[in-house]
Amino acid sequence: MRRVLLLALLALALPVAALADAITVQNEWGMANVTLLGITSTQSRIGSYNGIFAPKGSGLGYVYFKTGAFSGSSVFQDGTFSAKGSVFDIYSNGYFHGPHKGMLFSGAFVGPIDWTLTSPPGSTRMMFTLTGDIRGMLYNGHEASGQTTQYFYAYRNQLNNGIVHLINGNTHLSSSPEPSTLGLLGTGLVGIAALSRRKKSV
Repeated sequence: MRRVLLLALLALALPVAALADAITVQNEWGMANVTLLGITSTQSRIGSYNGIFAPKGSGLGYVYFKTGAFSGSSVFQDGTFSAKGSVFDIYSNGYFHGPHKGMLFSGAFVGPIDWTLTSPPGSTRMMFTLTGDIRGMLYNGHEASGQTTQYFYAYRNQLNNGIVHLINGNTHLSSSPEPSTLGLLGTGLVGIAALSRRKKSV
């Protein structure tokens, strides 16, 4: 009975270990250039990573992204950016990820990237959200995917010059279980089933 329980616990732990690379990052402050050719951000500093907050006045790294071309006729209204030629990178300064310093995630947008005007019509200070799915590689070589939402504002004269201010953003990524891990899970379940049948036949 104890052996069966142990194998069951190990089998349940495997998918948890496979998804241990889940990342939640909140970035803040920065600027971006936005035109019909796409949007390109400056380095927006990371304010928190998986519940770890940056010391006051500093960051834990930065988030950088760019998109492909805009599908609409004007960035003053709703539309979508293309994922073609896009980039989405998360860089760690080593403070929040142990000894690791450098690229934490390197990827790109996949599918259309939504650009949504959220402020009331006629507002002097225009508010926008940029939302899209992303996919790429973590620093440890594991593939990961998820979604990001970035929040911007701009005054009309700034937007005329392609300038928007990044207020903050939220990004969540989860790594995909590796085939070897799934194989171990299957083997564990088969072992549990075999032990259960043996016990019943005794």
